[in-house]
Amino acid sequence: MSDFTNQRVLITGAASGIGRMMAQEFAQKGAHLVLWDVNKAGLDAARDELAAHPGDVAVYTCDLSNREAIYATAKQVLDDHGPVDILINNAGIVSGKPLLEIPDEHIERTFAVNTLALFWTTRAFLPGMVEKGRGHVVTIASAGGIVGTARMTDYCASKAAAISFDESLRLESKRLGLPIHTTVICPFYISTGMFEGVKTRFAWLLPILRPEYVVRRIMGAIRKKKRRLIMPRFVYVVYPVRLLPVTAFDGLLAFFGINKSMDEFTGRAGH
Repeated sequence: MSDFTNQRVLITGAASGIGRMMAQEFAQKGAHLVLWDVNKAGLDAARDELAAHPGDVAVYTCDLSNREAIYATAKQVLDDHGPVDILINNAGIVSGKPLLEIPDEHIERTFAVNTLALFWTTRAFLPGMVEKGRGHVVTIASAGGIVGTARMTDYCASKAAAISFDESLRLESKRLGLPIHTTVICPFYISTGMFEGVKTRFAWLLPILRPEYVVRRIMGAIRKKKRRLIMPRFVYVVYPVRLLPVTAFDGLLAFFGINKSMDEFTGRAGH
């Protein structure tokens, strides 16, 4: 038996990418899954893929940019299944354009999905975790929340907020004595299609991450209840480098090609 056997795991953004791959991993380990996404066809396909696994799989179509939809879907989940053991806030979107080229509504949607949805899902499911005496809230943030870059103003700002959300929730839970674990995940670009076209100058230091590797590391971090996972390790260099003058900091970002990494970005087809 694995650590996840019979645990109820809710994953947002589960119709594709690492969300869907995490669902497969949890299913293989005997978890009961609740999958959310705005993409109904993708959710149905994911459910069919997982039908042979021992745990049950429930799918709910939900627009993560809509607070009322999140609360309504959460109420349905709680009515249908009771509290969840692990909440994985994975859903995310990216514009990939310079600030002046991003429509206002796209900026608002980025923050609604990447940041505000964290608040609504956690507020919906945290009381059940507290009453049950255990729970784990996982936030899929980004290395882009640690260091900004061109063509990513909305995305990086939304992910920086996600990192602060996790940190504050962790400290607040300790302060209030809540039986809650938190984990924040901060990966560099992942080759799932969401960041199709991105480039890295030094692949041996900052590789475009393989989704299989990322999912394996995330599963390990959740199982071990790690507080934070940053991939690759080279990203940790950002923290001491921030002590440098801004001109030196910016120069290092330029040298490592980070500020040009989105120049050839195309994103996932159809998005």
